Amino acid sequence: MVVDDHPVVIAGVRAWCSLADPPIEVLDAGPTVATAWLPPGNEADVVVFDLQLDLTGPAYGDLKRLVDAGRQVVVYSMRADRETVLNCLDIGAFTYLTKAEGEDHLVAATQAAAQNVPYLPPMLSGAFGTDNRPDRPKLSPRETEVLLEWFRSESKEMVAKRLNLTVRRVNACLERARIKYANVGRPAPTKAALVARAIQDGLVRADEL
Repeated sequence: MVVDDHPVVIAGVRAWCSLADPPIEVLDAGPTVATAWLPPGNEADVVVFDLQLDLTGPAYGDLKRLVDAGRQVVVYSMRADRETVLNCLDIGAFTYLTKAEGEDHLVAATQAAAQNVPYLPPMLSGAFGTDNRPDRPKLSPRETEVLLEWFRSESKEMVAKRLNLTVRRVNACLERARIKYANVGRPAPTKAALVARAIQDGLVRADEL
């Protein structure tokens, strides 16, 4: 579903989704986040969310409520400053696109969000590359090794085999990494979120995945 207060944007997103391969069904659209909580919008797998719905500033509170409810949120905004982009990722948005990035990236990001696989558009890649904030967790060498191998593997069992570890040890390393991110206020509850954090912190490049 689409949350945007510009009818022309909603019309454009609807058209792009209908032409996607396979087509993406837009269940509902509206100018306020309330649409995402009411039928049929509450059934949508992905919420395409305009961060700037009024003149009061970015709607971080609405974004957090959607994320906390387990919604996959693709932020689609005119704002392109690094602070806004990184704040949205820290809150838990699936990914962030500027409206200048257009049809191809929005369709690809929506499809990726529905499948819970990472998607890194150009704007987000640039924001990650310039992130020098001090709130990065200190992962151990083993935690980092397990994390990176998991990004490249189809299962934790495969990670265990490749690193000569037990699956229990793999799970423990991944859980400790998640706890460390949560403790610095940057939760990463899903694999896609951990990938985003690792790219953001320079542990891995997008082209290595």
